[in-house]
Amino acid sequence: MIKNLVFDFGKVLVHFEPLYMAGRYAESEEDARILAEVVFDRLYWDRLDAGTIEDGEVISLVKERLPARLRQTAESAYCNWIYNIPEIDGMADLLRWIKSEYGIPVYLLSNISKYFAHHSEEIPILRLLDRCFFSSEIGLLKPSENIYAHVCSECGIDAKSTLFIDDSPKNIEGARRFGMAGYLFDGDAEKLKKYIEANLMIEK
Repeated sequence: MIKNLVFDFGKVLVHFEPLYMAGRYAESEEDARILAEVVFDRLYWDRLDAGTIEDGEVISLVKERLPARLRQTAESAYCNWIYNIPEIDGMADLLRWIKSEYGIPVYLLSNISKYFAHHSEEIPILRLLDRCFFSSEIGLLKPSENIYAHVCSECGIDAKSTLFIDDSPKNIEGARRFGMAGYLFDGDAEKLKKYIEANLMIEK
């Protein structure tokens, strides 16, 4: 019996599209493409998610790779990306439905930077969750089984009664190895709602 839900953030609750985020500040499609490739390079973002590099260092490294005309634009895109992540249709309503219909705990577990963690209270959809966990603050990354163990320990919940929802197959597999149930999200909130309703048989 599922009694707890744990959601990923990017591409589950909100869109995370580097080209869109860069395009909000670029003057052309070509500049947006260049900025997206450099500003959101996993070379930096994997380290940001792990909490092993600081924002100022990333900004400096990014600027070194860009022509002078794009350096200030790159900093603007980096410092404001958290305001350019539209919610995925239906997900806020889904969270409200879960709370009103079942009243079960709903948590967040995301591989994400300290910069985001420090500004997370500004993200409206996160206010619908009971508690948020960010990899950069924990010092662990999905799909390590230890990060799922950390969430369960901190929240006092049992892995076997917890469903983890993520868009990454490897993260779902990590959760399953730890003992959680897993749901691979494909962007369809209504489909997820039906899964919760029909397959998990959560008691009201």
